[in-house]
Amino acid sequence: MNRQALDRRYMTLALRLATKGLGRTSPNPMVGAVVVSKGRIVGRGYHRKAGGPHAEVLALQQAGRRARGGTLYVTLEPCSHTNKRTPPCVPLVIASQVRRVVVAMVDPNPLVKGRGIRQLRQAGIQVDLGCCRERAEALNAAYCHWITTGRPFVILKAGMTLDGKIATASGEAKWITGDAARRHVHRLRSRVDAIMVGIGTILRDDPELTARIGGRAGRLAVRQPLRVVVDSRLRLPLDARVTSVANGVATLVAATTNAPRAKLAQLEARGIEVLTFPGRDGRVPLPTLLAALAKRGITSLLLEGGSELNASALRAGLVDRVMLYVAPRLLGGRDAIGLIGGPSPARLGEAVVLHRLSVRKIGEDRLIQGDVCHV
Repeated sequence: MNRQALDRRYMTLALRLATKGLGRTSPNPMVGAVVVSKGRIVGRGYHRKAGGPHAEVLALQQAGRRARGGTLYVTLEPCSHTNKRTPPCVPLVIASQVRRVVVAMVDPNPLVKGRGIRQLRQAGIQVDLGCCRERAEALNAAYCHWITTGRPFVILKAGMTLDGKIATASGEAKWITGDAARRHVHRLRSRVDAIMVGIGTILRDDPELTARIGGRAGRLAVRQPLRVVVDSRLRLPLDARVTSVANGVATLVAATTNAPRAKLAQLEARGIEVLTFPGRDGRVPLPTLLAALAKRGITSLLLEGGSELNASALRAGLVDRVMLYVAPRLLGGRDAIGLIGGPSPARLGEAVVLHRLSVRKIGEDRLIQGDVCHV
């Protein structure tokens, strides 16, 4: 096996290790590392949680003296800055006396962005960049997006019929999709930093918006996303299920500055954070809200709103990925609620275009996923 093939083999292992941190490392990226010496793997590691040791540290610690003269494979450029909770990795890599470092991708963080690679090369270490780069970038799409745009990576998720309906005219939506699709959604929830819905969804469905495992009435997953409710006039009922903030489940309500002060005080007394923004046409400005969420470390957000919130987010260019769980049903009717509300664009050229489309069978349903083309 030639060197290029070996590099892909070991980097693939590092990427598999990195995925073990899925849903646990935010706002840090997922990173995996492998140390190879004399054709043998002598060290493995992955970033387990924010604030914990980085993948390179764990892999090199496991390798010990065996790392000397070997090769370190790492899915993201080793960090070189001190503006964080853990020490920089580059000095440790240099001290390990590895001969070569293979890096899948450059860290887009301006505090790193090529500096780690530069320092390694200045220390006389051979650095090869780009092995499995596309897979590494896809793994950390949310992190890269958050770093480069200053807002979370937004996934628009919905369960719908084959003809694009998410609810009947009366608002009934439970359950369009089957058990397997709903279990998949709960796993997805456990891997994002926040879930966002509009007040209409709360008033109609009274959802918990938690990530649960083990079946329909399962227990809470270890990691719970922040629940974000867009509620311009603070109509959120005090007995709504999202007002319960026990067991590490938090709720944030986004309102306009015209919302009733008394209701705001009532919500805050229950431990619910309320952010207020100057309204645009009486509505919460979504770009401003997402920027505020990004500043507090929210790198990924699952949009589970109704058709109007979906339309607002799409019109503002804020949606990055679409995940549609499609049931083999036809609902029909002009008055049934479609996936995207609001007025229709006048021209087909104004349609939202998706690329990297995939279709996957989940139980009796299909998951159609694609990334939004931002032009």
